Amino acid sequence: MLSRQIVRAVPRTATRLPLISRRTYLPPSINSRDVLDQKYPDAPRLTEEEDPGMNGGYVNPLPVKRQFRDPHGDWWDKQERRNFGEPVHEDFDLHGMFTPHEYTWTTPGKGAVMFGTFVVTFLGVLVGIKMAYPDIQSYPREFEGGLERELGGAGAMRARMAGDPEPFSKE
Repeated sequence: MLSRQIVRAVPRTATRLPLISRRTYLPPSINSRDVLDQKYPDAPRLTEEEDPGMNGGYVNPLPVKRQFRDPHGDWWDKQERRNFGEPVHEDFDLHGMFTPHEYTWTTPGKGAVMFGTFVVTFLGVLVGIKMAYPDIQSYPREFEGGLERELGGAGAMRARMAGDPEPFSKE
C-alpha cells in the first residue's frame, strides 16, 4: 500500500520541479500517469459484509498451531509443516513451530493431583527420616581447665571442662 503511494507520488512531485528538472530519461510507456494507474490500481474498497476480517480480502486460514499438523506429511517446508504458496495466518507468529508448545498430555486437574502427590510423598519421606533417624545430640569436647588462660584469663568465658554438668540433661 505504501509502495503504491510512493510510486504515484513520484510524477506529482516531478510536476512541481522547475522546467529543467522535469526532464526524465524514462520513456512515457513506463513513467506516464496512465501506465502507472494501469499497473498499480487502487486496492478494492470492501464493505464489512464483503470483508468481515478487515484484512483486504486476504484468505485467512484456520488458526491451527503447526505442532498439531501431521509431522510425517509431504510438506514443502518440513520444519514449518507448510506447503509452497499456502496462505499464512495473520497470527503466524503465534502458530508457528518456534512458538511455545501447548501441553496437551494432561489436564489442569490431573496436574494438580500429580503435584499434590509429589508434595505429600516428599513430606512423608521427610517425616519417615525424622522418625527413623532422630536428631543425635552431639557431645561437646572437654578441655583441661576450660582453656581459661588461652581465652583471656579468669574473667573470660571459658570452654567446657571435665566435671561440668551434662549439656543436654533434662533436669
